[in-house]
Amino acid sequence: MDLMERVAEFEGRKKSGMTTSDRVTSSREVKALILEINEIYKETQEVELMDIMKRLTVLKKKIEKRLKGNPTA
Repeated sequence: MDLMERVAEFEGRKKSGMTTSDRVTSSREVKALILEINEIYKETQEVELMDIMKRLTVLKKKIEKRLKGNPTA
């Protein structure tokens, strides 16, 4: 499957109602996608790739924020 197809599939995936295991898997998958895109970006310096990495990073942060939970006082 093409890298951009995998990105589109990941972004289109339902994020609500995920189990902890699903969140861990998604976090690892999005990290791998970002790293793959970064390798291509290093060679081409395309602005579109940077925008995709930024969008994926926002999704990754949301997933990881939910994994870590809220600290209790």
